[in-house]
Amino acid sequence: MNITDILQQHAHDHPNQVAIIDRVGGRDREFTYGQLEQASRRIAAQLRNSGLKANDTVLLFHPMSIELYAALAAIFRCGMTAMFVDPSAGRRYIDRCCELRLPQALIANPKAQLLRLLSPALRRIPMKWSIGRRIPLTGRLDCWAGASGDETIHRCSSSTPALVSFTSGSTGEPKAAVRSHAFLIAQHRAIEASFSLEPGDAELVTLPIFVLANLASRVTSVIADADLRRPAEIVAGPVVHQIRERQANRLIASPALLDRIVECCEQQSIQLDSLKRVFTGGGPVPPRLLERLNTVAPSAGITVVYGSTEAEPISTVSTHEIDEADSAAMSSGKGLLVGKPVDSLDVRILHDRWGHELGVLTSDEFGRLCCPTGDAGEIVVSGNHVLDGYLNGQPRDANKFRVAETNWHRTGDAGYFDQRGRLWLLGRCSARVDDGHGAIYPLGVEQAALRNPLIRQAAMVSHRGQRVLAVTLRSTSGQPDFASFLKSLSFANVDSIRILNRIPVDQRHNSKIDYSELHRLLDRQA
Repeated sequence: MNITDILQQHAHDHPNQVAIIDRVGGRDREFTYGQLEQASRRIAAQLRNSGLKANDTVLLFHPMSIELYAALAAIFRCGMTAMFVDPSAGRRYIDRCCELRLPQALIANPKAQLLRLLSPALRRIPMKWSIGRRIPLTGRLDCWAGASGDETIHRCSSSTPALVSFTSGSTGEPKAAVRSHAFLIAQHRAIEASFSLEPGDAELVTLPIFVLANLASRVTSVIADADLRRPAEIVAGPVVHQIRERQANRLIASPALLDRIVECCEQQSIQLDSLKRVFTGGGPVPPRLLERLNTVAPSAGITVVYGSTEAEPISTVSTHEIDEADSAAMSSGKGLLVGKPVDSLDVRILHDRWGHELGVLTSDEFGRLCCPTGDAGEIVVSGNHVLDGYLNGQPRDANKFRVAETNWHRTGDAGYFDQRGRLWLLGRCSARVDDGHGAIYPLGVEQAALRNPLIRQAAMVSHRGQRVLAVTLRSTSGQPDFASFLKSLSFANVDSIRILNRIPVDQRHNSKIDYSELHRLLDRQA
């Protein structure tokens, strides 16, 4: 099955339902399912007539927009593979990604086309298309006008690749994650069930993959009016305005972006009364952020989502499921509650052997590696919407292993199951601190520190033989009582606190601590 079949059926049955709303040049634009179908046909005809064929790879450089999803639907329709690379990652990263998967075509907006001046790999791509104004020596794709297009949808097998994206994990070296049409459909079903997607809902969306799930479920996607490359730095006012103007009843955002939205509402005494469901994930979600959000969006059910590039979602938990004992546990360093695993996955905790390959295990060997309830270890997952491996097998052994005929993914995260079968997150396995006080994962300490309203960010590392808690403050006008603050973290044996101007985080969500860079930053400031 080609995932475009679902969109074609929606266009036939509900041609006038709005599929996507975006904002360009200060005005809103709407695209119905019927328009999306016609646009994907037109663009598909252009791509095929240019000589591109099924299984060719098309690199897409374009922000979330109507044009992006029209082009993406056309690529899927043709049986081609859409490839995404974060342009902010730098020229060398882009070139390395193109070495791993050579694109036959580039589709990009005029600004992104300038990357060709810096990247030899992009210049070697034989066919180039521009979205928007014409660029010399570049074809032009227009989803708003043109011929009627090609109705043909390429027939796909369950393994036909649909989408390639790149994740660097903790290594910094890009790994190509390949999603087949069957995988995207399985992921859609998992998201639809876990996120309670209902036809006719309107969701303010900030994460690209969830627009695909919304399109398949007939949920209108309102694309956030913001530069989503730096979620922690967005100007939140226009996004808040969109939620209120469009009466969006759903919101999905990373914790860093959500913090900006909540802060804007707090400063302007705004309540987001239309919101009925809010989902957040992509990084640790501080309990205090959830409390603040509950005040700003009092009618919303709030759900924390835990997942990864290779497996999204893994587990979910709603705030109404978090009781006082859970809150007290999170405040005292027990980690973050991320809920029960989704029904379509098998999730286990292994004795932490991160950094050591597991290879192929027998069922008995796997059983001996699994931790009992309450014991912390490495989180591993298997299921239909878990990627089996990476492009060309790279580097399969580090993140994957097999038990009998079942493939498993190693998340690299540490956690444990409580007596109620709920998953608690403790942070990255690679960030574990082992010293004279014993072993500790930093996430529980960091989340306990974030209970203080004056702390914006917190990260704990072992630096030069001491447990150091690095923090940034919400305001320069006030500081915590650090003596009392340290006392509240006595369970973690923190030796000192360092106030920094910034704590390095991941580029995608601005939520995950880059501990290697933090060590370098502390060295420079020592």
